[in-house]
Amino acid sequence: QLPTGLYKKVLVILHDSVLPYMNEPTLMMDFLTVAYGIGGAISLLALNGLFILIHQHNLEYPDFYKKLYSLLDPSIYHVKYRARFFHLTDLFLSSSHLPAYLVAAFIKRLSWLALTAPPEALLMIIPFICNLFRRHPACRVLVHRPGGPADMSEDPYVMEEEEPSQSRALESSLWEIQSLQNHYHPDVAKAAAVLNQSLSEMEDDISGLLELSAYELFDKEVKKKAVDVPLEFEQVRGLFGKKNDICAEHFSLD
Repeated sequence: QLPTGLYKKVLVILHDSVLPYMNEPTLMMDFLTVAYGIGGAISLLALNGLFILIHQHNLEYPDFYKKLYSLLDPSIYHVKYRARFFHLTDLFLSSSHLPAYLVAAFIKRLSWLALTAPPEALLMIIPFICNLFRRHPACRVLVHRPGGPADMSEDPYVMEEEEPSQSRALESSLWEIQSLQNHYHPDVAKAAAVLNQSLSEMEDDISGLLELSAYELFDKEVKKKAVDVPLEFEQVRGLFGKKNDICAEHFSLD
C-alpha cells in the first residue's frame, strides 16, 4: 500500500522512465492492475503502463474495457490528466474488432457526461465522438434514429449500469449532442451541428484539442477581430419613431 501522492508520482513516470529499462517489464503487471482498480486519478495514470504491457508484452486483462467504462464520470472532463486519459482511450477504442454495443456505450456515456462539461472539453469530445462513428459505422444508428426520447426518463440507456453490454446504449439516441447544438458558446454549437451532416471519411485530428484550456479559449475570443456590421439608419421623427405621434406634441428628444 502506497500513499496516494507517491502512487501518482510513480505512475506518472513509470511508462517512460522505468518500464523501457526493465529486463522483464511483465513484473509490473500486478502492481499496475491493482493501481488500475483503485479508481480516480490513480486509475487514469495506470493506463499508460497498462497500455505498454497490453500492446508490447501480451498482457491479458479480461475486464479492461469494463473498468475503462467505469472511469467515465463527471470529473473526467475536469481532471488534471484529462489529455493523457483521452489520448489513451482514443487508442483503446481504435480497433475495428470491438463490438458495436461496447463502442456505443462509450459514445453514449461520453455524450451524457458532456451535458455538464466545460466548453474547452466539449470542443475536444465532440470530434472524439465523431471519430468513433467513422471507425464503427454500426454505431451511427444513435445519430440517425428518427426522433429521440420526449423526456430523459424515457431514454432506454441505463447510466448506472457498470456492464457496457447491459447499458442498452444501442437502443438510445444522441439527444445530448442535439442539446449541445444550442450551447451558449458558438464554437461548441457549431461543432455539435456537424452530426447533422454526413461525416467525412477522414478522421479529425484531436491532438491539438486534448490540452485546450479555458484560458486559451478565452484568449482566442478576446483576440478576435470585431467585424463592422452595416446598419440601415433611419432618423427618429418622434418619441416612438412616428412622425405624427401624439407624444411628440408634449415631449421632445434632445
